Amino acid sequence: MPIRFLTSGESHGKCLNAIIEGIGSGYYLDLDFINNELKNRQQGKGRGGRMKIETDTIEIKSGVRFQRTTGSPICIEIQNKDFKNWKIPMSTTAIDFDGLDTETRTEIENLIKEKEITRIRPGHADFAGAIKYHHKDIRNILERSSARETAARVAVGAICQDILRNFNITGEAKTLSICGKTTEKEIDNIIEQAKKEGESLGGEVEIRFKNLPVGLGSFVHWDRRLDGRLAGAMMSIPAVKAVEIGIGKEVSNLPGSKVHDEVFLKEGKNADSACILENNEGKKLAVVRNTNNAGGIEGGMTNGEDVVIRLSMKPIPTMRKPLNSINIKTKTEEKAHFERADTCAVEALGTVALNFASIILLDAFFEKFGSDNFDETMENFKNYEQYTRKF
Repeated sequence: MPIRFLTSGESHGKCLNAIIEGIGSGYYLDLDFINNELKNRQQGKGRGGRMKIETDTIEIKSGVRFQRTTGSPICIEIQNKDFKNWKIPMSTTAIDFDGLDTETRTEIENLIKEKEITRIRPGHADFAGAIKYHHKDIRNILERSSARETAARVAVGAICQDILRNFNITGEAKTLSICGKTTEKEIDNIIEQAKKEGESLGGEVEIRFKNLPVGLGSFVHWDRRLDGRLAGAMMSIPAVKAVEIGIGKEVSNLPGSKVHDEVFLKEGKNADSACILENNEGKKLAVVRNTNNAGGIEGGMTNGEDVVIRLSMKPIPTMRKPLNSINIKTKTEEKAHFERADTCAVEALGTVALNFASIILLDAFFEKFGSDNFDETMENFKNYEQYTRKF
């Protein structure tokens, strides 16, 4: 069964939820690891005040017993601590004004009015979302389109990343640049400058997975190609505008001899490789490459090299120095709405991408090795290692 998950919740609502299906029984979940990934999402240079309010941790509601999965759907929840300040504006039930004195009624009406949004933020989901769902109050768009939703994706992904670690598959993320700057000093300076000027900044991150076995994914149908599945997932992350695998768009500037990764054999004991073969004399030979321009994926399948993905993030559209825009209520030109936001969330993107990619990779892993229970999956995985050696 493929891994499927749904998330729910709003930025200032009661909580974020996720239901995960497709994870079998017997997989031990390291809650400290999962919560640390959620903590990493909240950190990084340029983060805003919301991160000082929330301390994201998951509460597992079902599908886990004594910290091991049971095979049932897993339900998790992340509380929004800031909801205490939004109970009336984000109430899920109708407000009964009958019986309220005039002062209380006016106070509640003003509080709701204060949180109403009618000025569009360029670059956000506001305009298209308001028209599509016929909302006069853009608050109904902002709350769900907010990147706050990625906390739920990180929680789901951290569960998947934790499971992959059982098979020595590990991932890491790093920031490559912010607004074209690459050194820590340059990045610190440009973020401080952006804060003063009311600007927001984007940048580029890289995620890398090691020790993935050869053959995850497939070439036989377009929707089974692993690079396509990963790219689609990465593009769904808010503010991501470009995804590259391996050397990415640079392939268009080079001849084939400089792009394709040549393949060599070395004695297994002397080489680090995800694929070991045995020749007719029983000698173990590692399949190695001196380059990884393909980013670990050829023909829609893992080839044994590190899977390398780069993502480009646009500047956050909620800006302290608002851009020119329109008011959908008055039909007049006005400055865009501003709500508390980050100056830069590029480092957080690395954590989001790393964990979201883990969902796709675990799904492909389970396709290959099964997912009903941990012992069976591990046995299948070890048998495959032996199979490739005798290939």
